[in-house]
Amino acid sequence: MPSKSKLSSSRSDRDGGRNVLVWCGAVICTIITLAIIITGIVTFIGYLVIHPRVPYVSVVYAHLDRMEIDHYQGALGMQVNIVIRANNGNHMAHAGFSHSNYTLSLDGKDIALLQEPDFEVSKNSSVDFTFVAQASPVPLDPEQADEVETGLQKDLITFNLKGGARVRWRVDRLGSFRFSSRLDCRLQFHASNLSYVPSSCTSKAK
Repeated sequence: MPSKSKLSSSRSDRDGGRNVLVWCGAVICTIITLAIIITGIVTFIGYLVIHPRVPYVSVVYAHLDRMEIDHYQGALGMQVNIVIRANNGNHMAHAGFSHSNYTLSLDGKDIALLQEPDFEVSKNSSVDFTFVAQASPVPLDPEQADEVETGLQKDLITFNLKGGARVRWRVDRLGSFRFSSRLDCRLQFHASNLSYVPSSCTSKAK
């Protein structure tokens, strides 16, 4: 049988090996924890310094060029100019806009589809796009025709503009960002002189 001294030495070796492993594990965990903390601090400081902003789109101007109502056939013909501005408030990164699609409708009736090819906006800058929405006489159901007639009487014609674009930009070491910029607003015009009634129409990020 092994002597007590040999057993004691064997146990001591095993305990020593376990202690080394535990010590090494503790050191590794400490290093990982410190690395995570430092990365978080650097990212936070970088955010405060760079202060990335979500690019967005907004309607800055519109004008109802013409509007023709055929009361006998219940049809609408019109042309609307809409200026949509793509804004990039990041002073250290360009922003790319893609899949820009907007639908102009009247009381649930789609009238025109507005589209723009992919484009980029320079850092801390903006780009304006003028869309010309034209509609040949569009047939209206009785409810829609009544809505137009009511608008004429109130001197206020209301269109709905819905759509958006996909936005992407990269801010140095903070990485890449991607959002969907959604636009959903009402465009109102005076029926008497076809002028635009200014209102806030800015996209929301999703």
